[in-house]
Amino acid sequence: MSDEGEPRWLDETQQRAWRSFLLATTLVQDRIDADLRRQHGIAAVDYEILVRLSESGGQLRMAQLAASLAHSRSRVTHTVKRMEEADLVRRADATDDGRGVVCRLTDRGFDVLAAAAPDHVETVRAALVDLADPADLAALGRVMDAVCDALIAEHPEREIRS
Repeated sequence: MSDEGEPRWLDETQQRAWRSFLLATTLVQDRIDADLRRQHGIAAVDYEILVRLSESGGQLRMAQLAASLAHSRSRVTHTVKRMEEADLVRRADATDDGRGVVCRLTDRGFDVLAAAAPDHVETVRAALVDLADPADLAALGRVMDAVCDALIAEHPEREIRS
């Protein structure tokens, strides 16, 4: 709201950028999910879980995993259960303090991740990186970093940029 209590409506350029952002993120995510399912039999969320586990030494507490994905604990629990049935991950009681549950990457999960990663990066390139001029991609990166910087402050556990 502005100082006068009126909404600060988006102008035509801002509205178009906003709607393009919404549509593009949906289309890119859908493409990534479809390609991973077709090529490797896993969903995009499965791939992200495998990545998070791999980047965290092979295991994470379920609560940390859910927070890093910005998903509810129940949704992550359901997804991990399905992945456990496919022998991609295993859950176990946390050994350091006896509280909570950790999710561990299995050898099969690591193999699936290693096989999927090259195809995933090609999808990312085809659906985004190779479509943008390098200067535009750099500008997009700066914009997204500013958005992340502002919003990650509220949820630092969601930070995945390196």
